[in-house]
Amino acid sequence: MDPKTLVAELGNNARVAARQLAAAPVAVRNQALAAIGAAISDHRTGLLEANQKDLERGRSTGLDPALLDRLELTPARIDDLLLSLEQVASLADPVGAMDDVRTMDSGIRVGKMRVPLGVVGMIYESRPNVTVEAASLCLKSGNAVILRGGSEAIDSNRFLGALIESGLEQAGLDKSAVQVVQVTDRAVVGALIAAPEAVDVIIPRGGKGLIERVAADARVPVIKHLDVFATSTSMTAPTPRWPAIALNAKTQRYGTCNTMETLLVSQGMQSLLPGLVDALQQRGVELRGCPRSRKIAPAIAIDATEEDWGTEYLAPILSIRVVDDLEDAMEHIARYGSGHTESIVTEHHGRAMRFLREVDSSSVMVNASTRFADGFEYGLGAEIGISTDKFHARGPVGLEGLTSQKYVVFGEGHVRS
Repeated sequence: MDPKTLVAELGNNARVAARQLAAAPVAVRNQALAAIGAAISDHRTGLLEANQKDLERGRSTGLDPALLDRLELTPARIDDLLLSLEQVASLADPVGAMDDVRTMDSGIRVGKMRVPLGVVGMIYESRPNVTVEAASLCLKSGNAVILRGGSEAIDSNRFLGALIESGLEQAGLDKSAVQVVQVTDRAVVGALIAAPEAVDVIIPRGGKGLIERVAADARVPVIKHLDVFATSTSMTAPTPRWPAIALNAKTQRYGTCNTMETLLVSQGMQSLLPGLVDALQQRGVELRGCPRSRKIAPAIAIDATEEDWGTEYLAPILSIRVVDDLEDAMEHIARYGSGHTESIVTEHHGRAMRFLREVDSSSVMVNASTRFADGFEYGLGAEIGISTDKFHARGPVGLEGLTSQKYVVFGEGHVRS
């Protein structure tokens, strides 16, 4: 089947399923989530075997270590998937929720009601966990979804797609509410993003090249992020909490969008820098520094280049710069930052609040690791992606980000004079 015909078929099926899903009681949608979780739990061994096929193929083709890490499903990561399904099911139903209802001078009451977006097209790379997270969030928010994962995860995604279909059918829902694209032809991506009759919104999740292509070529609204990485800043007098936060932000996991890639160090924190550098190097992190940071900590053997300040490494590499003050730090972030996540470590309340107000990112933190920038950690149950856009949705996109609002009006025979 050619890509345009395939997308048309997927879109037609999704439109029918979306209407049914939007009208389904929340108890039925939650029942589907529970059934999907049970199916995954019952077929753990098969899922791990399918994932192993993807991993073996990825290693043989030289897949980047960061992508291999994103691709891998472990028993612990499957446990996290099951927990996220439970958490999404436990969240309040956004569909039909009304707010801002007020009585006008005419006597009519006007408010807003949350409604599903319709059909979501999800394009993503490597991470088979996204298949489950996207499916769960779309189901709970009343949206049908077409999932086009990367070729590197095709065996895992096909296996998960079959389990999701089983869960939907057990709950009496149309299995086309979640459709995993079964082919790896890249032309399907081009057809999907140019088909407003098939999908209402596209969410790309992957590398810069994928997202730039989708943003440039899409004829459908896009919720996206570009150049995603995190920056951590340290300010004022030395504080013992700083090294632990910085170590966690960089080394807890390397291949994620909320891993710290640049560390800004104020002059007041310089005495702690050599010890932190030693701890980072003990964990195998390659350090690249500005002239001042290399003078303070000679163990930083590599000069940071202009390109380093705006690079998402997804690897054990960290750039370090010494800044004069908060103004200098925020200027660096404004010039090089990705708009994803920034964190400040400080014991000065005024500086902390100024950082929160003035730094223009989707997540801004005080005295916390950037690794917390995640829908699961924010209580969203899961996330379908992290948006650095400023319209419709910003930051981790959960249930509310997958809905829109319409005006509703209540009258009692009112006519306009």
